[in-house]
Amino acid sequence: MRDDLALVEQEIAAQTGEAIQPIAEIGSYLREGGGKRLRPALLLLSAGACGYDGPSAIPLGAVVEMIHSATLIHDDVIDGANTRRGRPSANARWGNHMSVLAGDWLYMQSFKIALEERNFDVLDILIELTQNMVEGELLQLTCLDRIDLSEREATDLSYRKTACLFSGCAELGAVLAGCDDSTRQALAEYGRQAGLAFQLVDDLLDFTASPEKLGKPVLSDLKEGKVTLPLIFALRNGASGNGAAYDGHRSGRELVAAVLREKDFQSVRPEEITSLVRDSGALEHSRRLAVEYANRAKACLDVCKDSDYRRALLSVLDFILERES
Repeated sequence: MRDDLALVEQEIAAQTGEAIQPIAEIGSYLREGGGKRLRPALLLLSAGACGYDGPSAIPLGAVVEMIHSATLIHDDVIDGANTRRGRPSANARWGNHMSVLAGDWLYMQSFKIALEERNFDVLDILIELTQNMVEGELLQLTCLDRIDLSEREATDLSYRKTACLFSGCAELGAVLAGCDDSTRQALAEYGRQAGLAFQLVDDLLDFTASPEKLGKPVLSDLKEGKVTLPLIFALRNGASGNGAAYDGHRSGRELVAAVLREKDFQSVRPEEITSLVRDSGALEHSRRLAVEYANRAKACLDVCKDSDYRRALLSVLDFILERES
């Protein structure tokens, strides 16, 4: 797997390195920033678990990582984020205009690579997941600053923004192996549940991780107007805001509303929000739900024969639940 991921990295470097100077520069900067390369790993492992041993997994691994990179660039522009993985974001370095165009180029180049496979199933999956991700960004804009966001709405956003790409990666592995529809759907569902677990852990880390480990300021989601599942659970549980870390006068809902209104921690201290989520039991509830997602994903792998690849897919779920950044 390490060797295959190195080949994916080489493919990405070749694709961006041959582009015009601004693309090559931004592409190199993004690669130097590291990342888990979890999405190409899911594709490679799913392909192996389904018995595929051909050349197409490498370029498609590059495709899904390039799509992921494009979404990160666009997300940072939309959110006005200045930091990504502990370094200045692309938009902080090159500005919004250059960054948006670089993200567009990554999208188009990824589809150019995918088109060379001459496989309509591959293109169908990539087009659907890309549409879902764009729709997720649009829906999120309509949901900003909404303190009444429901669990169903937040979960739908998590699927569109994160889990649909995980799902597509896993299904692409099954497509390369020529699997039947039921196996394809099982792998797609594995990716969906794994992606929901990943996003929920990501939401949790925004409340619990240090800025150094997270690679960006904590509680940045709330400052950007995003009400995520842990906060939804905290408000639903009726946390009053009367703990020692609060000001003693405002309810949890009033504290959250103030941050959303001010777009910063002016009249509310960050510790009041983290205490609100902790004292309400929302952290434990969120962790249990993430484990539930992971268990559902594990059950989907019953369609695969026992192999190192299948065991690795199971281990990916443990990594998702235990990660700290």
